[in-house]
Amino acid sequence: MAREEAHLTVSGPHGDREMRVSSPGRVLWPGPGLTKLDLARYLVDVGDAFLAANGGRPVTLQRFKDTVDGEQFFSKNPPKGAPEFVRSVDVVYPSGRSHPQLVIDEIAAAVWAVQMNTVVFHPWASRADNPDKPDELRIDLDPQPGTGFAEAVPVARELRRVLAEAGLEAFIKTSGSRGIHVFAPIEPTREFLDVRHAVIAAARELERRMPEQVTTAWWKEERGARIFVDFNQANRDRTMAGAYSPRALPQATVSCPIRWEELDDADPKTLTIVTVPERLKIAGDPWADMHSNAGAVDLLLEWWERDLAAGLGELPFPPDFPKMPGEPPRVQPSRARTKG
Repeated sequence: MAREEAHLTVSGPHGDREMRVSSPGRVLWPGPGLTKLDLARYLVDVGDAFLAANGGRPVTLQRFKDTVDGEQFFSKNPPKGAPEFVRSVDVVYPSGRSHPQLVIDEIAAAVWAVQMNTVVFHPWASRADNPDKPDELRIDLDPQPGTGFAEAVPVARELRRVLAEAGLEAFIKTSGSRGIHVFAPIEPTREFLDVRHAVIAAARELERRMPEQVTTAWWKEERGARIFVDFNQANRDRTMAGAYSPRALPQATVSCPIRWEELDDADPKTLTIVTVPERLKIAGDPWADMHSNAGAVDLLLEWWERDLAAGLGELPFPPDFPKMPGEPPRVQPSRARTKG
């Protein structure tokens, strides 16, 4: 019996490509009944905006063997059998090892990734032609238990003011879940560690202004019912779901750019692979001009140095990172007290 498959004609910079989608009726999101072919068509529909946000960057693929509720894994190296038009770039991981990662230069490459069972696309904060120096400062506002999207909204607004005082223009998108992602375009002149320190400086200033609503505490037991500013998302090889990337969540939500004036009334649950294409057609892409006004992190790094002089040192790194200079012990505070 012949295997079921579909074909999509995908336009790009080198003309049309006929892309095969095997098992097109395979359901990825059981709740709304959305399939692999629905996902491929979604990416074609939002292609220009998706490429503007994620194209030309090293990207990690979040892939699923069945539905989004099932087994998943991350591909950092390009999957085998990539078409000749899909390229990769060597990047250096925190361990010091170098490996190739996929780069999406045209939407046909994203459709091929869907054929390889990709649902979520995780682009680096740097571009493929300069992978060691980010051109985006990214801050993840992560609601902790007892808080949600509504509590993250005033925090995002205050963070916008903080970044503006540092000379940076902030853009926002829904995480696709309960959080908010705040991005600022920056000149690609600093290494990842510098950008991490700039993020920490902004996070600490935000925490000073909103101590009851915001925390930079790495350990969950210390966060309380506050919005955690996840500074470790600024590290090398740490990524968020890209703009217009679907999420592996029950409603097939999308990590969707929105305008600041939309923030108070935004409902992330309504921004899905079904609704976002029409939204783009009607309202356009809020991030279309993001990189037309890149700023510098110099003032934020001055704030970092000021805080260092005041006794606020380095913060913990993720557990898979090598021990970093000045880093505090990677011991949960309650365990440290018990041992003491």
